[in-house]
Amino acid sequence: MNIVICKLSPDLANDFFSFFDNRAFTDNSPEGPCYCTRYQMTKEQEKAELFDKVKTRPYKREEFIPILRQIAEYQIKSGAMQGYLAFVDGVSIGWCNVNDKANFPTEAANGAHFYATAKKKEKVVVCFQVAPDFRGKGVATALLQQVIIDAKTEGYAAIESYPKKRNERYEWDFLGPVRLYEKAGFIKVDEQDKTIIMRKLLN
Repeated sequence: MNIVICKLSPDLANDFFSFFDNRAFTDNSPEGPCYCTRYQMTKEQEKAELFDKVKTRPYKREEFIPILRQIAEYQIKSGAMQGYLAFVDGVSIGWCNVNDKANFPTEAANGAHFYATAKKKEKVVVCFQVAPDFRGKGVATALLQQVIIDAKTEGYAAIESYPKKRNERYEWDFLGPVRLYEKAGFIKVDEQDKTIIMRKLLN
């Protein structure tokens, strides 16, 4: 299987949405529907730009999803959302959200705290999604390897990730399993509750 990894850009927005709309959550994943927007938003932004615009309670998918999609479109166009798409035979089958720590809000809408003031110093890998038919075939590994290659080229000092400590494999592990990072040369530097802080130095 030939996996091709491409950095997300506005030109690949259609491929991004094709993946999330048609392949990412076909196994009834509890993580869907999702366009990976929450990491790039504050709680206040999410309320104003999403929840306050959804008129029906409880939320209806047909009303909620188009608004969430518009947010993702803006994030891609503005560069707020960054990451990589994986392709097989020209079809997008995987996604990795990775960004400079300085590009995240101090506290993301989902409560994550990735922000750091220094630009072009550290990147953080925050999410993986792989289409069910392609899991266990090296897609996440290929995505992570491209992240490492590009971060080195761009002059970053390190990459961090925050996988959950688990006793057994979890099918919808969007943070990526610890073993994925270990294979790529990340080392455990800390543990907070059930979160493992993994880090890879690049210089």
